[in-house]
Amino acid sequence: MHGQCLCGAVSITIDQPKPEIDVCHCAMCRRWGGGAFGGVHGKGFTVEGKGNVTVYRSSDWAERAFCRTCGSNLWYHFLPADSHSFLSGLFDLPAEFTITQQIFVDEKPHWYDLAQQSVMKTGAEIIAEAEAAGYTFD
Repeated sequence: MHGQCLCGAVSITIDQPKPEIDVCHCAMCRRWGGGAFGGVHGKGFTVEGKGNVTVYRSSDWAERAFCRTCGSNLWYHFLPADSHSFLSGLFDLPAEFTITQQIFVDEKPHWYDLAQQSVMKTGAEIIAEAEAAGYTFD
């Protein structure tokens, strides 16, 4: 699956994409992109135009990347698991891609709701799942 930033300076190819979208409502994602973050995943990826990518360390456990030319947000990188979640809007997603879960729903503002039904998890639930998997948030 191939996608790109607004100006085309950065392109991303995801190998073996999972046909699902995770939506994060946390305050940090909303500040980063102006609304909920919709992320797609896959097994393996390549980035072309790496010289146009700026990475920002947004917390002790995460980095966020954007195109330094047009400002398009590119990915969220969860450092403990070395996993990347790419902005769904970078790609023309096939119809089978659906929202599978919404996380940090306890931080979702009152002014929007998503019509599609999916699993809903609070921030505490997500952190507990990560800690149970052996990741720490110190």
